[in-house]
Amino acid sequence: MRFAPSPTGHLHVGNARTALFNWLFARQKRGAVVLRIEDTDVERSEARFEDQLIDDLKWLGLDWDEGPDVGGPYAPYRQSDRLDVYREYGERLLDEGKAYLCFCTEDELQQERDRAQAESRQQIYSGKCRMIDPDEAKRRRAGGESAAIRLRIPEHPIRFHDIVHGDVEFSNEVVSDPIILRSNGMPVYNYVVVIDDALMKITHVIRGDDHLSNTPKQVALYEALGWPVPEFAHLSTILGSDRERLSKRHGATSIANFRDMGVLPEALMNYLALLGWAPTGGTREIFSLEELVKEFSLERVTPSPAVFDMEKLYWLNRHYIKQCELQRLTFLGLEFFAKSGVLDRNPTSPPNSDRTVFVEKSLLDWFSRVTELFAPYVDRLDQLPERASPIFSYDARAALAAPENAEVLAWPQTKAVLDRFAVKVLENESAQVGKLSAEEFNKIVSEVKAETDVKGKELFHPIRIVVMGSHSGPAFDKLIPVLEEGSRLNLPKHVLSVRERVEAFSKARLG
Repeated sequence: MRFAPSPTGHLHVGNARTALFNWLFARQKRGAVVLRIEDTDVERSEARFEDQLIDDLKWLGLDWDEGPDVGGPYAPYRQSDRLDVYREYGERLLDEGKAYLCFCTEDELQQERDRAQAESRQQIYSGKCRMIDPDEAKRRRAGGESAAIRLRIPEHPIRFHDIVHGDVEFSNEVVSDPIILRSNGMPVYNYVVVIDDALMKITHVIRGDDHLSNTPKQVALYEALGWPVPEFAHLSTILGSDRERLSKRHGATSIANFRDMGVLPEALMNYLALLGWAPTGGTREIFSLEELVKEFSLERVTPSPAVFDMEKLYWLNRHYIKQCELQRLTFLGLEFFAKSGVLDRNPTSPPNSDRTVFVEKSLLDWFSRVTELFAPYVDRLDQLPERASPIFSYDARAALAAPENAEVLAWPQTKAVLDRFAVKVLENESAQVGKLSAEEFNKIVSEVKAETDVKGKELFHPIRIVVMGSHSGPAFDKLIPVLEEGSRLNLPKHVLSVRERVEAFSKARLG
């Protein structure tokens, strides 16, 4: 099995799904996974994109047995390092009469295409250089005349079996004689992919169905070279919610985008596996990578287009966030808190580390509690700072004016609850120094309950508005220690203690 991306841009979800399906199939069958970099598009290929796609694949949890970074028996694994191999086989096909030299200029070829279009014919090469005597053609090339090498497509239909689409047949008339080596000596995709797959012993080719029309040209090359044709499996197109081909207009499409949004790799991997594939029974949706290896089957891949449902991905991400070990979640969350400005980046972070934000242990422990409080309520980790904003950006006036708080603030019992709660907090010695414990806070609430004869939501909702600015939120037992300790930490944005919040709310309330 192989995954062969081009380093011309970021790794997007379609390519990532292809990589995942190749990986699952290979690991299930105990085969080898090959990572090959197809960088013959010299103008668009960049080393930074190669580094990024390798990083993205590893982030998803995929690995490989052979590749540019690990070596292997069929190295090199970058096509730009294999040009001599491609030219050697091109000359072999010429010598065997299975390919021929084409001297047509780009202008001539464009004129052919224009005529075909005007006459409503298929735009295929006329084959006019097919009949040039091979010896004469070689003399012309030796004399300095520019020539490409074209494959002779056989005079019979080209057939192959596709695991997803079944038996496929293309008429030789619609395939045309493809260029395999351009006049400048650079090979084309449909040629190099065959040479590499054959020499690297690739037995199954799993890729997107946008390559289905390329396959007859490749099958013809296998046959011309006398090599066995691999098994093919062409995966369905991924569509956006509007059922158009997924693109940037639909929002995030690259693995880097989802990573920057705080989607966990296990959630994205799980979701990609469900795009165009269904497990036995069709009802289960949550799988670990190990479970997918056992369950995956190419026979259960559908040829119908798959629709990328962002809400379904977020649902899975919420599941994995809730399952995630707290220390890991905290480390991931620190990056987003730093981006939001509530946490300083440490410029002396150790090199060669997966973590980009380092903090002292006391601050790390505190952010761990903040993360534990709010992570269960987010779809993505980049939402953590906004969800936790009442911790860092308390606004009493906004709380009083918020439409969602209006009903609670208008309850007849609310004034008495707010008055007694304010008195109790302001009198409390621990609250005066930012060290109010959860037990002391609960005692204050119990005293307010006894003195006002108010209980249930009529008691707790007004108090929560004072403390958090909203009548809903985390449990007080965990929230109060976070607020009190946070008020004593040296943070870019000061965290108001419970007392400071009560003072601010009382002042705003009284005008």
